Amino acid sequence: MIGKRYPSEKRMYLDQKTGKQVWQLTSVENNFHFYFTDNSFSLGDQEIYFLSDRSSHHPEHYNLFKMDLGTGEMTQLTDEEKGIAPGLHTKTPDSELVVYVTGNQIKTLDTKTLRSKIIYEENNHVHLGHPHIAPNKKYIGIARNEKVDVPRGANYKGFTETMYAVKKSWISLIHLDGTKKYDVFMDTHWLGHFQFSPKDSTAAIFCHEGPWNLVQQRIWLLDITSRSVEPLFRQGEDDCIGHEFWTEDEKIFFDNRRKGHDGTITINKTQVAEVPHDSDQTPFIGLADKQGHNITTIPLPFYCNHYHSNKDNTLLVGDGVEDLVLIDLSGEEAVMETLCSHETSWNTQQTHCHPTFSWDNRYILFTSDREGTCNLYLVDLDQNDLN
Repeated sequence: MIGKRYPSEKRMYLDQKTGKQVWQLTSVENNFHFYFTDNSFSLGDQEIYFLSDRSSHHPEHYNLFKMDLGTGEMTQLTDEEKGIAPGLHTKTPDSELVVYVTGNQIKTLDTKTLRSKIIYEENNHVHLGHPHIAPNKKYIGIARNEKVDVPRGANYKGFTETMYAVKKSWISLIHLDGTKKYDVFMDTHWLGHFQFSPKDSTAAIFCHEGPWNLVQQRIWLLDITSRSVEPLFRQGEDDCIGHEFWTEDEKIFFDNRRKGHDGTITINKTQVAEVPHDSDQTPFIGLADKQGHNITTIPLPFYCNHYHSNKDNTLLVGDGVEDLVLIDLSGEEAVMETLCSHETSWNTQQTHCHPTFSWDNRYILFTSDREGTCNLYLVDLDQNDLN
């Protein structure tokens, strides 16, 4: 029920490996935060937005909630009959506007009035991707792909097959008042990860989706005004690139695992593809500007599944197979330390940790199903108690 409040479920424990304080924020049903290309925190870092199936009679039938981090109290914000599609939701940094996919509709939610409205309804045989809100708050961008007859499921079931099957795709803009929708780019690949620059509503990136070792050119820059695209970091034969995101200072981060990595992790704690690795090649991360020029690359001779950067790009948080780690980039070489264990199963995208810095970089939020269901966890890097 919209507006229903739920009492705090917060509890603090000491991590078994590092002794750090970790706050488990939820404990009832399944809960997970926004994708790492977004940010669950509201500006000011006093609250988070997340999806949960706690209000549903159907497992994994998700709606939107917010939590006051001080009190732990949660409030239900939507009550969609078909639920909100996991991964297909986004919000503005101030959290005043949320956009999400439910069924074949895209809806907006005014979080002050809790009023929602339909801005687009898909009536073609097309799959709606992850929406992203332009910084001018006038429109969203979204990748749309033809629906293909490929079963999808946990452990990346159907991932490779979908990449080969999709031959028609579009990047579309949809005005937030629902008056206009138009396609700015059409392609013959499976498209995903559409993201506007955090400051420029005419600049965006998207990707050719699929196993990293099979995608020939992952990241693309899109000029909304000219409707032109350019490759970002032109890939060679041994480059395996992904997990791109805009940093707060308008740079584009990317991860290059090098030859043989497909960018996945499964419940077996290994990648899907059994591809020979070249041990002489060192993985690296990079930063590019919004014109596509490479600014820097930094060797990272260790493996994480996702990275997220602090606001000055000197510190990364990453999710290794069992632990969250901090990676200091301020010196001549990257230095890694274990932050805490996460012990997630990696079974589905919802169980991926996707660790994310808060806006002021004090907190790190992540998801784990270490207790059987997905729950939210928070580390305070200042190690001060949350009241």
